[in-house]
Amino acid sequence: MNATFWAVLPPIIAIVLALLTREVYSSLFIGIFAGALMFTNLNPLAATETTFTIMKDKVSGNLSIIIFLIMLGMIVSLITKSGASRAYGEWATRKIKSRRGASFATSALGALIFVDDYFNCLTVGTVMRPITDRQKITRAKLAYIIDATAAPVCIIAPISSWAAAVTSSLPEDANINGFSLFLQTIPFNFYALFTLAFLIWICATDIDFFTMAKYNKHVEKSGKIDSNEEESTVIVGCGTVKDLLIPIFFLIISCITAMYYSGGGFEGVGIVDAFANCSAADALVLGSFVALVFTFLMYVPRKILTFGQFCESFTEGFKAMVPAIFILTLAWTLSGICSEDYLDLRGFVSSHIHGDAAISMFLPAIFFLIALGIAFATGTSWGTFGILIPIAFSIFGTDSMLAITVSACLAGAVCGDHISPISDTTILASAGAQCKHINHVSTQIPYAVSVAVISFTSYIAAGITQNGFIGLILGAILLVIFAVFMTIKCKKKL
Repeated sequence: MNATFWAVLPPIIAIVLALLTREVYSSLFIGIFAGALMFTNLNPLAATETTFTIMKDKVSGNLSIIIFLIMLGMIVSLITKSGASRAYGEWATRKIKSRRGASFATSALGALIFVDDYFNCLTVGTVMRPITDRQKITRAKLAYIIDATAAPVCIIAPISSWAAAVTSSLPEDANINGFSLFLQTIPFNFYALFTLAFLIWICATDIDFFTMAKYNKHVEKSGKIDSNEEESTVIVGCGTVKDLLIPIFFLIISCITAMYYSGGGFEGVGIVDAFANCSAADALVLGSFVALVFTFLMYVPRKILTFGQFCESFTEGFKAMVPAIFILTLAWTLSGICSEDYLDLRGFVSSHIHGDAAISMFLPAIFFLIALGIAFATGTSWGTFGILIPIAFSIFGTDSMLAITVSACLAGAVCGDHISPISDTTILASAGAQCKHINHVSTQIPYAVSVAVISFTSYIAAGITQNGFIGLILGAILLVIFAVFMTIKCKKKL
């Protein structure tokens, strides 16, 4: 069953069960175990051993991400406990008087935190949740705004953990600079650009449709906030707005500096090469630890929090991250059973891509769909373009179509990431908004698919004309037509 169609079944089982039962944990585990049974020729004992071997390997290989999440949870807990989030909420409430203002403020804050999507999702959710609650914006809508900003901003930001992952995905024998190629992909990353434009339109018009509209009406009728859980952090400090903004700003600076440092920037390596060769996960751990120490020096000496209260936030922050870490662990394990060492889902996909390589003008659109499918099935963007970018390079080399095709890989990976229930970014957007995960997934999918259809059409045009800007213009026109049509349709229902 290695590198065959059967490799597609485990993620499909997990995703279908998650959508039907609304139980993510059990659905993921069943999908994992089903894949392990396939790999071990239906031997239950061997399948059990295989499952936990993969889980152990995946957790140990992603310890930096887990440690970063824990420390980020601690910082978020500290900011909340200090009263800084409440102070910002009170300030923003005086300044933000409308739902549109709250939506735009949420998206703008997400755009500013471009260094990493994990940090983006959790921080924006924590800061903006009280404000959007006051403006009666549902938690599902908040989760969508967070998710639709985080990955699209990170994938077009030259200085981010995503840029580092993309630049490191080129094969070692490539005679082109990975960072330079990444810069070329930015104007042709149609899904990311159109998603941000779509989000601006949603915020400006304050309209919703498809599943999101139905869900919002349900929440409005019930009169209850669609929260995943009650706030667990008790506010005890007298923090001000600066006690929120300065730690966040310092965290961004320290993470960027840590990326530069881990890439050899302090040893004379150029800026471009330093960020291209950095270890993003390790840098985020270092940056978040420095930010945690800075927060201690900012809060405790000024008596914003006592030493005891500061230490209490360690366990509270860890506890807040447990659901996200648990789902991530299962999602990583599912990705592991589909890896080349087991069922080899990507090998199955790559063999079919090479078989269609002759149809060069449709390859950007094909790569977009394949990347979308892999990211949707495995829940990982980085792993998706990690396998597809070398394939694109092997087909096009340094041809002008390379940038367009790589852009399609990145766009498809982000799109698949958005619509996948097992995606880490989707999971963390739910956690940041404290929205029930399955509610976020079900309301976000129609929006993401709408933009995906426009993006797919744009890649067809870009491939046929071999000009990415023609695809960009066509997509922009289609997006405007769709926006006008939906605006008129929604207003008629009012």
